[in-house]
Amino acid sequence: MRRRMLGCAAAAIMLVSGRPSPGGEMLVVRGDVVHTMTGPPIEKGVVVIEGGRITLVGSALDIPVPPAARVLEGRVVTPGLIDAHTALGLSGYLNQEQDQDQLDKGEPIQPELRAIDSYNPRERLIEWVRGFGITTIHTGHAPGALVSGQTMIVKTAGETADDAVVKPVAMVAVTLGDDARPGDEKKSPGTRSKAVAMLRGELVKTQDYLRKRELADPEKRPDRDLRREAFADVLRGRLPLLVTVNRATDIDAALRIAAEFGITIVLDSAAEAYLAADRIRAAGVPVIVHPSMRRGGKGETENISFETAATLRAKGIPVALQSGFEGYVPKTRVALFEAAVAAANGLTTEQALATITTDAAAILGVADRVGALRPGMDADVAVFDGDPFEYTTHCTAVVIDGRVVSEAPR
Repeated sequence: MRRRMLGCAAAAIMLVSGRPSPGGEMLVVRGDVVHTMTGPPIEKGVVVIEGGRITLVGSALDIPVPPAARVLEGRVVTPGLIDAHTALGLSGYLNQEQDQDQLDKGEPIQPELRAIDSYNPRERLIEWVRGFGITTIHTGHAPGALVSGQTMIVKTAGETADDAVVKPVAMVAVTLGDDARPGDEKKSPGTRSKAVAMLRGELVKTQDYLRKRELADPEKRPDRDLRREAFADVLRGRLPLLVTVNRATDIDAALRIAAEFGITIVLDSAAEAYLAADRIRAAGVPVIVHPSMRRGGKGETENISFETAATLRAKGIPVALQSGFEGYVPKTRVALFEAAVAAANGLTTEQALATITTDAAAILGVADRVGALRPGMDADVAVFDGDPFEYTTHCTAVVIDGRVVSEAPR
């Protein structure tokens, strides 16, 4: 029956009113199937939005549509989708020097670099992915340096970075493995052990900095140090390290660092995570799996697999999916398509949808606001004219914070 409901007949958006939808206007989204991500999908479901928040979710039989409400209709309704790791807003579509702020190679360790200071909410690629239902992104400094900077979480709407921001600082981005090497044999780190030693050294220095900052005599306290403060937030448990790794040996190194310093880490990419799955699970570490369609098949990613997300989830490891960082035009993938490939390679439809909604929100620490359709949540909704994972389906409407921000089928 569900397949018939998600059949090829496309449902156009019906607008009761042609007015724009400001956050204070009542909005009703109706779908033949509504994936709330808090329970089973609701057939003939309704989501009621007011004041930028979801106020009611349930069956159309139980929830009448207020006469003054604006109505959107589609075959399938989901929470706004979450891209768990990207460089969008720092990496631009022009692929030219002036819109490539995702990586500074001046030094190997720069945790003090703030993503919010480079984020461009008007970047055209943000509008592009938003049209596919992506409403929240975890973005910031890209892999390619031992410690490349900070990440942030933003909505894919807003005139300024401050308008869009959900978390101004989310994680500190670290890379272990070949991508951490500067490409110049005269610069450090030149080897894996050197990279780990440098990271360990920074954490030890920060422990000493914290001790001295607590000295009773203010004359003996060290001056403020932005680098130390960033690492201090990691040591205090306020920020996790986002550790981009691929080989199982590098994954083990990251787990050792986490255990040694008692810090929280999130593994990123992790092409060989299935080889270290038991150790990852024992450590209680989540994984933002590499894009399913990542180009490669050589070097550190020679053992990449379409089935990694399914394998890790079967082991009980929290998993989210991402578009990642693309060094070539068009500069970004779309997380929706990555989840569709994962759904074709071991995940159920609900599990795959969770990797870009509820599970992604939980890993990013924003599950109280986004990732599900329930009363009190941010009113972020995606509307589709068929199964979201079918290539013939279009995203026909996108709502962010109660505002209709996209209506062009994509």
